[in-house]
Amino acid sequence: MFLVGVPLLIMPFAFYNIVAFLLPGLEWMAPLAHVPLPSHATWTLTLGDTLIAISVFILFLEVTKLIQIARRGVVDHLLSLLLLIGMLVEFLFVEKAATPTFFLLLVTCFVDLIGGFAFSLKAARPKVDFEGVDQTLKP
Repeated sequence: MFLVGVPLLIMPFAFYNIVAFLLPGLEWMAPLAHVPLPSHATWTLTLGDTLIAISVFILFLEVTKLIQIARRGVVDHLLSLLLLIGMLVEFLFVEKAATPTFFLLLVTCFVDLIGGFAFSLKAARPKVDFEGVDQTLKP
C-alpha cells in the first residue's frame, strides 16, 4: 500500500538525473543497438528511446493503479503535481535537462497528472437514477 501515493514516474526521472549528472560523457542519443528489420532497414535503439519506452510502460502502470483504487486522493495528485513542477523547473533551468528525452519524460508526467484529474472527476460524479418517474409530457 506504500506505493499507492508515490508517482511511479519518479523512477525514470531519477534514472535520467543519475545518468546525466554522474555519467557526464554518456549521450542520450548514442546508439545502444542496431536492429535489422525485415524491410532491410536498420533501426537504431538509443538510451533515450529506451528510457522513454520504459516511462510509457510506467505510465500504463499509473493508469492501472488509478483504475484499481477507483478514487485517487488529494495527496496522490499533489505528489504528481510536485513531480511535474520539479521536472519543469529542471527542464527550464538545468542545461543537462534540455534534451528531447527529458522533454518527453516531462510530457509523460503531464499526461499522468491530467489523466489522474480526469479520472478522479469522472469517478467522483454522483450517479443519480430516477426510477418510477414518468418522463412523458402530458398535453
